[in-house]
Order: sequence, then structure tokens, then C-alpha cells
Amino acid sequence: MSKADKPEATAQAEQTSKNPNEEIITLDQPIKRGETEITSITLRKPVSGELRGTSLMDLAHMDVIALRKVLPRISQPTLTDIEVGNLDPADLMQCGVAVASFLLTKKAREGSLEA
Repeated sequence: MSKADKPEATAQAEQTSKNPNEEIITLDQPIKRGETEITSITLRKPVSGELRGTSLMDLAHMDVIALRKVLPRISQPTLTDIEVGNLDPADLMQCGVAVASFLLTKKAREGSLEA
């Protein structure tokens, strides 16, 4: 294996080992929580009960109100509604894309990765 092949092999290994039910979001603007600074959050695929009070279409359209309901339920560390409301728009967009992708079937997600 040449040096040029190593980064490609590493990227392929990361893709195959990545949990499709989780997405790690690196925040452009960290969240300050007391003395702690949160620089990344992990979102996990929600179960149906965690979607209560929202519309799947609203989540698919990345509606801010729907995201404010769901993100605290699926984030690690757990974000508060106020923290979600104070997210930088670029960070909220990243979270919205992750949540919307969780709504796709496995086949649709694989097809979107190939495109």
C-alpha cells in the first residue's frame, strides 16, 4: 500500500465503522454552560415516542420549532430548549440535516451518500 492509498483506506474504514444511527456535530460556535464549553454534540436517531408533539414533515423541512422539541431528546450532552434556541444558525442547520437524514430509509440514506 502506498502512502497515497492510506488516507483513502482510512476514510473507507471510518465510513464502514460509523454508526448510522448517530451523527457527531462539531459546533462552529461552542455552547457555554457554566464553566464548561460544549464544542460538539452527538445526535442519535430518535424513536417514535421522541417525535411526539412534532410533525415528520416539519422535521424533514428542518422547522426550527420542531427541532427545538426534538433536539433536547436526542442530544448528548443533553441540550436545553434555551441552548437549542441560542445555537448559531449554521449549527442548527447541521443538526437539522442530521435529524432529517434520520427520517430516511436505509436504502434512501445509502443512495444519498452515493450521489
